[in-house]
Amino acid sequence: MITTHVLDLAVGTPASGVAVTLEIRQPSGWTPVGRGLTDANGRLATLTDGFTVVQGTYRLTFDIGAYHRSKGFPTPFFPEAEITFTVVNAGEKYHVPLVLSPFGYSTYRGS
Repeated sequence: MITTHVLDLAVGTPASGVAVTLEIRQPSGWTPVGRGLTDANGRLATLTDGFTVVQGTYRLTFDIGAYHRSKGFPTPFFPEAEITFTVVNAGEKYHVPLVLSPFGYSTYRGS
């Protein structure tokens, strides 16, 4: 299972309504495996529904430009945040949070 959580440091709340795409790297390029919007708590737990997580390299792409425009920032500095990570043990849960502000973001492996 691969999940995410987005927090907005600028306002101190979860970032709801952020569009997220999950992809896996294949020899031919990136293949989408899930997508969705963060809920009212900034969480998205359905990215791998209907998909069996396997060992490999994955990428989460967050549409933070649209999110920031919806919050009144007409020209966001970062249109997207891409996080590439490796799944070593497909049986484990992988939680990849994003902490953002209009001019920066960070991530870590959560639990």
